[in-house]
Amino acid sequence: MALVEKLVSLSFLPSRHTHKANSLIPSPICSLQCKSSSFPSPFTEKHSVERYQRDRWVYSDKLERQLQPLSCSLPSDTESVRENDIALQLPELKKLLEVLKEKREKDCVGGDGDGKFGPGNVFLVGTGPGDPELLTLKAVRVIESADLLLYDRLVSNEVLELVSPEARLLYVGKTAGYHSRTQEEIHELLLSFAEAGATVVRLKGGDPLVFGRGGEEMDFLQQQGIQVKIVPGITAASGIAAELGIPLTHRGVATSVRFLTGHSRKGGKDPLFVAESAADPDSTLVVYMGLSTLPSLALKLMRHGLPPDTPAAAVERGTTPQQRTVFAELKDLADKIASAELVSPTLIIIGKVVGLSPFWQQSSEAAASCLVNAK
Repeated sequence: MALVEKLVSLSFLPSRHTHKANSLIPSPICSLQCKSSSFPSPFTEKHSVERYQRDRWVYSDKLERQLQPLSCSLPSDTESVRENDIALQLPELKKLLEVLKEKREKDCVGGDGDGKFGPGNVFLVGTGPGDPELLTLKAVRVIESADLLLYDRLVSNEVLELVSPEARLLYVGKTAGYHSRTQEEIHELLLSFAEAGATVVRLKGGDPLVFGRGGEEMDFLQQQGIQVKIVPGITAASGIAAELGIPLTHRGVATSVRFLTGHSRKGGKDPLFVAESAADPDSTLVVYMGLSTLPSLALKLMRHGLPPDTPAAAVERGTTPQQRTVFAELKDLADKIASAELVSPTLIIIGKVVGLSPFWQQSSEAAASCLVNAK
């Protein structure tokens, strides 16, 4: 029984139904012809109306007025927008905390009679790269049983439709230049609701312990005496590579795989100082969040010995119906990504194994055709 049963059911949540993912046949992009994607994002983008509709409960009757000026473009004064957003949410968050505490206390009466109760559990759940059919059975069970779910930008809309209509959703996503909540604020939200006895689920795209800051959240909560359970997810590297038929390791081709992040903690422009040791032609490199730093990384990799003609791929919104893919040799990859106007989230795979993808040959033939037609 959900601890938030006293709250009004969320009639605005999408009805629950089973989805059959579209058959995804990733079309390699010819950089001379491609246009930017006009498809709507499968994820929760910044100040999208879908996000506010999904989290409508936390804004109470103030939502209609606040929705009027909203758009998908990021306002110039992002900090004011963020602070105003949090202020609007605060009354309903406090109300929910009180409901949860009262419910838990009533449930404990009749036991030892002292009305004391322990904290709830926190689950850090990986939702995979976007395709809901890549969720684990355990992830589905935990999602369906949650009282409160804090979700990131890269949790797909189809995954969120699995949430019980009795549960509450709260967006805590981050994008470049805008964090709806700081990491410290997310920690405090998780702690407050766990202390109230709720079953709290932290939904993260991919795997929570692969560039997901799950380790930080787990460490903080455990220090506060809160039990944390991890439900692993398929990380983007595995899910997207499988979608493209790229073996991350392959006997005689790649004996290891290395995951890199394109972001530095302090927001530096060139965090990929590992390029010298990563320039191994017998290894596969997978770069998360690396669109902005790829030009610098590619130059460094080639400078340290990685052949310029090393096959590479960049995949936007992988495993979703909106997936777009660019194949290119390492020396050309940054330019082709720019021509294709790929946007975040985009995963980059560099290594000889990319040439084993059945789509690699197709992309080479398409590029040759583009050049012929351009003459």
